[in-house]
Amino acid sequence: MARILGIGIATLDIINSVEGYPAEDSEVRATHQRICRGGNATNTLVVLSQLGHRCAWAGVLADEPNARPILDDLARYSIDIQACRHLPHGRMPTSYILLNQRTGSRSIVHYRDLPEYRFADFCNIGLSGIDWLHFEGRNIDDTCRMLRHAHSHAPGITRSIEIEKPRPGIEQLFCHADLLLLSCHYAQSMGFTQPHELLQHVRRQAPQADLICAWGDTGAYGLTRTGDSLHSPAYPPPLLIDTLGAGDTFNAGIIHARLSGQHWAEALRFGCGIAGKKCGIMGLDRVASPFSNNPSPP
Repeated sequence: MARILGIGIATLDIINSVEGYPAEDSEVRATHQRICRGGNATNTLVVLSQLGHRCAWAGVLADEPNARPILDDLARYSIDIQACRHLPHGRMPTSYILLNQRTGSRSIVHYRDLPEYRFADFCNIGLSGIDWLHFEGRNIDDTCRMLRHAHSHAPGITRSIEIEKPRPGIEQLFCHADLLLLSCHYAQSMGFTQPHELLQHVRRQAPQADLICAWGDTGAYGLTRTGDSLHSPAYPPPLLIDTLGAGDTFNAGIIHARLSGQHWAEALRFGCGIAGKKCGIMGLDRVASPFSNNPSPP
């Protein structure tokens, strides 16, 4: 069992399931609605907790009613929140999500009225005993300082960074990572049409890091720091139900497999396997149950 600290955001997700994506200026009836906790870092921690790790979250919490379901869900999965910054004002970030039942895809409108987690907050965390630090690639300047601080004060801790969106200056983070988890969305927004093109481009900026890129239904690709190229096919479920959180689940699978001593090829297969399992169920509950002691694809 490893101790993992995730730095990022938690959101309140309001998810409306619809039979098909609505046209502009139209009205459709939702077939189902659920309200739950979301956010990339906390999603990844929830999956890692199910896989048997001790997880903690460093983020910002507002003292307002929408924080309650977020806190309740984190408590359900024993996610430690002592490193969080608590504010007496503001609103928790909220994602309004349309889930297309025909395809399993989702469209998101995100609203936030809350500051980012600060470097000053991170400095108050005791890093002793932590095995892995996982960062969302956001709040670039402060996150750079957090990464440098961690490397200086606890150089033995593995540092992974999720690169999901093309935020201004996000490439500044690359040189501070042991593992970069890159998204297909980031690659395409940067003009890359093939995963190997992206990995070779990022390799020049981060020669010290292992690189992983999930690429939808073609699976996932990797380039290790020693130059080994990797690929795992996707493992789609019999019926596509819900893709929300699949990328976060994939990231958790990679982290778990590496902490379990698996080689990179095995870690890639495990990440794709557990992400495929997640796409066949609603939400993240029990997503890890068949995988906990067997890092292999289904």
